Amino acid sequence: MFFEKAVSARHADNGKIPFSASSVVVLIELTKLVFSLGFLLIWDWKQLRLSFSWQHATPFALSALLYAANNNLVVHMQLFMDPSTYQVLSNLKIGSTALLYSMLLHQRLTPRKWAALLLLTAAGALYTYGGLQDVQRSPASDMELHITPVGLLLISLYCLISGLSAVYTEAILKSQDLPLNLQNLFLYFFGVLLNVALHLLSAPVTGFLEGFSLWALLVIVSQALNGLIMSVVMKHSNNITRLFVISSSVMVNALLSVLLFSLHLTGFFFLSVLLIGLAVHLYYGAR
Repeated sequence: MFFEKAVSARHADNGKIPFSASSVVVLIELTKLVFSLGFLLIWDWKQLRLSFSWQHATPFALSALLYAANNNLVVHMQLFMDPSTYQVLSNLKIGSTALLYSMLLHQRLTPRKWAALLLLTAAGALYTYGGLQDVQRSPASDMELHITPVGLLLISLYCLISGLSAVYTEAILKSQDLPLNLQNLFLYFFGVLLNVALHLLSAPVTGFLEGFSLWALLVIVSQALNGLIMSVVMKHSNNITRLFVISSSVMVNALLSVLLFSLHLTGFFFLSVLLIGLAVHLYYGAR
């Protein structure tokens, strides 16, 4: 994401960000919880008279657990592969999400649609590998990708959990006749609890906000808003649409990176945009 690149570009010290990654995750979940509560009181307060109980809330505990597991996997995977390899291989979650969407929600995808998703995966891999270039550093084509066998296992687990968490959450959102903001409140309540517990197990309490800055705040707010938008997509559309939305956002990411950080677009970027356009045409275009 754009603001993740911004933080590493502006605050990296010997390859490490100056603040706790687990603190960021906790604050992102807390921000989403606060936003959900605010939206609920502003737009859906009349529907609070609806009958609901903890039986509606408890299914979201598993969603929060899956998301928390993936957030922590992202951190630990960096020990077994370089960041570029992670960025490239993480695009495989497009395929895992589509496969689980088809299997668990009984949604048949035609060969044409599978081909579109394959193009979408290729577009994401090409963009993350070398879509943007810093002329003050070595070109993207000189990057050396490496990964250990443990890293391969972890990235496979990451893609599986990523797809499962998204598909499971979509199923729950659509199965309940409750306001989305109330459902988000349930989800992020459990998310805050789980991530606070994980943070306390992995980091000292005293350094919770150490190293934070305006850029870290932008990361938190942007990721929180992104999560809320994705929940709207899953509630009213589906996970496949969510994948296309995320993939198409590379154009916004690239534009901001060029304007703010003087990065340069490469041939990989334009090839990625072409593949995304073809994927959209194949998946949503007329037969």
